[in-house]
Amino acid sequence: MRDFFVNVTRYPRYLIAFGLGVLNSVVEPLAQRRSNPVTAVSLIGALVSGLLSLGLILRAMVSPAPIA
Repeated sequence: MRDFFVNVTRYPRYLIAFGLGVLNSVVEPLAQRRSNPVTAVSLIGALVSGLLSLGLILRAMVSPAPIA
């Protein structure tokens, strides 16, 4: 039974490491291109749009009544 719990505790660490690796591989190329003003504005717009979409999706998932 001890081996089972040791194995289960590895999964959160793997998930965190995998998520940080994906985030790093996405952010690093974008950070190199931020010196161009057009790219910087589009990155900020994409970030705001993504956060707004995430907020609306989470609100729709939690709220029982439809939002009109």
